[in-house]
Amino acid sequence: MKLFGELWQYREMILSLVKRDLKSRYKGSVLGFFWMFLNPLLQLCVYTVVFSTIMRMGIDKFYLFLFVALVPWMFFSTCLSSGTTVVMGQQDMVKKIYFPREVLPLAFTISQFVNMLLSFVIIFVVVFVSGIKLDPLSLLYLPLIMIIEFVLSLGIVLLASSLTVYFRDLEHILSIISMAWMYLTPIIYPVEMVPENLLKFFYLNPMTPITIAYRDILYYGKAPHVKTLISAALLGILVLVVGEILFSRLQRKFAEEL
Repeated sequence: MKLFGELWQYREMILSLVKRDLKSRYKGSVLGFFWMFLNPLLQLCVYTVVFSTIMRMGIDKFYLFLFVALVPWMFFSTCLSSGTTVVMGQQDMVKKIYFPREVLPLAFTISQFVNMLLSFVIIFVVVFVSGIKLDPLSLLYLPLIMIIEFVLSLGIVLLASSLTVYFRDLEHILSIISMAWMYLTPIIYPVEMVPENLLKFFYLNPMTPITIAYRDILYYGKAPHVKTLISAALLGILVLVVGEILFSRLQRKFAEEL
């Protein structure tokens, strides 16, 4: 509760960092904020061409099947790979100014989350064009699964940003892990394709139930199973708790290591 109180006191600082990150991300580029929409669309085109014409998956409206999982994955993947630089990139602030160090990973995660929310505009356009009928009641679960993914991603950023201060090679290692992690998550294939003897290990991946829940809501037009939501929430909270415990211990020597 003390940490929550401190973060609330520094809410203006968090908001300022979020605004700065969003403004600086595409500063100087011709298309500017349009890249928030263009990036997922370009990835969608590439994957759709590969898996619909070359490596045929045989899934109806594969572009939508892929897209509703790809956008949330991009949010998580960015937190995993780019979260390593959150503390390192603000070392002058860490050395000279007192503030709860959790402000940095929290502001970064919020910034990436806003980016994902804007990309969801494209998802709903694609859903509308595809003719998929969404269940209004099922859509009520969408904010919940978004919050669960935010909690998971914040935990990942806490872990990655604190460990990288002491182990600089982690930045490059996590980029490779992110690529492998994507293929261990049912993004370009349905979970039914996973061998049954491996399924229980497959669900240890916290992004598996989250991806399934997004797809249930936006592709199949149904409410996610309660078991899926509980599994996603428990894994997300576990990662956040572990991330905060590790971050709080390692931050004591951030200034010395930087």
